[in-house]
Amino acid sequence: MTDSAAAGYADLGGLIDRLHMTVTHVSAESASATMPVEGNTQPYGLLHGGASAALAETVGSLAGAAHAGPGRIAVGIDLSITHHRAVTRGFVRAEATALRLGKTIVTYEIAIFNEQDERIATARLTCLIRDR
Repeated sequence: MTDSAAAGYADLGGLIDRLHMTVTHVSAESASATMPVEGNTQPYGLLHGGASAALAETVGSLAGAAHAGPGRIAVGIDLSITHHRAVTRGFVRAEATALRLGKTIVTYEIAIFNEQDERIATARLTCLIRDR
């Protein structure tokens, strides 16, 4: 994990740990992580589509933080997600790919998969890059 990605991880305030996410890759161009669905007892009802949205936003934010670099921060401003299928067991996996890497704005497409490696949702996250 790069220094800027590690800073982005810290900026997420422990959300990754609380949701039991496992980050498998982070760079400015892409990021990936998994998160269990069963037994996740977070108060915001993250089962079904909510788990996909939480994972998509977190993975996109990590990639945005890696792109932002030292002394800058990526702030998520827009998340749109299309749910294809709810997941109630196993885990969900998200893979973010950069669509636009600008100096002040980045956009990622995020594919969310279930345990059987079937795509269950597609998301798009746009972040502003600004000074801390």
